[in-house]
Amino acid sequence: MLPSAEGKAEPSKRRPRVREALTAPRNAAKPAELAKPDREVEFDAAMTSSDRQRLQHADFNALGASEYRLVERLARDIALPIPSLPSRRLRAAGEAGRQHARMHWPGVLHEAARTGGEILRLPRLTRRAQPLPLLVLVDVSGSMERYARLLLAFLHAATRRAGRRDVFAFGTGLTDLTPAFRLADTDAMLGAASVAIDDFAGGTRLGASLAELRRAHARRLTGRRTLVLVISDGLDTGEPAALEQELLWLKRHSRRLLWLNPLLRFAGYAPLARGAGVLHRHADAMLAVHNLNALEELAASLAALMRSGR
Repeated sequence: MLPSAEGKAEPSKRRPRVREALTAPRNAAKPAELAKPDREVEFDAAMTSSDRQRLQHADFNALGASEYRLVERLARDIALPIPSLPSRRLRAAGEAGRQHARMHWPGVLHEAARTGGEILRLPRLTRRAQPLPLLVLVDVSGSMERYARLLLAFLHAATRRAGRRDVFAFGTGLTDLTPAFRLADTDAMLGAASVAIDDFAGGTRLGASLAELRRAHARRLTGRRTLVLVISDGLDTGEPAALEQELLWLKRHSRRLLWLNPLLRFAGYAPLARGAGVLHRHADAMLAVHNLNALEELAASLAALMRSGR
C-alpha cells in the first residue's frame, strides 16, 4: 500500500530532531499542486510471500523509508504475552484447576444451607494469575534512533493488556513515558513521546539514568516481582563503576533483568565495550530485537526464562 520510492538508510552527520524521528512523516503538498486533480493509480496491494519473508528477517537499521513504515505497522500486530504468577487473591476454581485448589469451607456451608443441610457440591478456590509488573527502559541515543520509534510502537501495542507497566526513555537523562503509554492509540503515544523526550539522538548515560530512577521512581518496582526490560546496544558513555552499582540495586529489586540488544544481529557479536560488559554480567539474559522474526520469538523466550532458574 506504500509508494515504491524509497531511500537507503545512511548515517548522517546531522541527526534528526525527536519530532522528526518519532512523528509519522507527512508529505507536504505545494500550493500549486493542490489544484491538480488526483491521478488514479491502480496497483496490487497484496504483498508477496517473498517480500514478507524478506521483511521478516530484514534489520530495522537497513530498511528504506517506505519499508520502515510498513514494518512498523507489522510490528504492532505481534503479541507479547507477559508471564504471570499466582497472586494472593483467590477466585472460584473451574473443573480444570480443581486438583490443586483448596476447599472453600464458607462456600460449602452456604450451599448446604440452601439445600437443607445436604452437601451437593464442594466449591474450591484457587489463586488468580496476575501478569508481572513491567518496567521498560528504552535507549533513545544516536546509535538507537532507527530502533527507538519502532520498538516503542511494538511495546505499546504488544503490552496493551498487561497489568502494571512503567516505561522510561533514557539517553543523557531519564524521561518518564508512562503517561504517553496510557494513550490508547499508538500514533498518539508516539506524538506524546516526541514532546516528552528532549535528548533524542544524543549520548547514552545508563548509570546516571538508573540513579535518577532509584532516587525519584523507586516505588515503580513492585516487591521484587517486576520484570525489567533494558532495550539498548550497550554503548554507554558513563562510568562503568557507577553503572555496576546501579545495576546491582536494580537486580535486588526486580525479578528478572533482561537485556534486549539489537547488536545481536551480528553473528560474532561480543559485549566488549565497557558499559556493555557490565550490563552483560548483571542481565539474566540477552535477547535480539533487530527484526520482526526476533520480536516474534521474544514472547517464547520470555516464557522460557521465567520457567528456568536463570
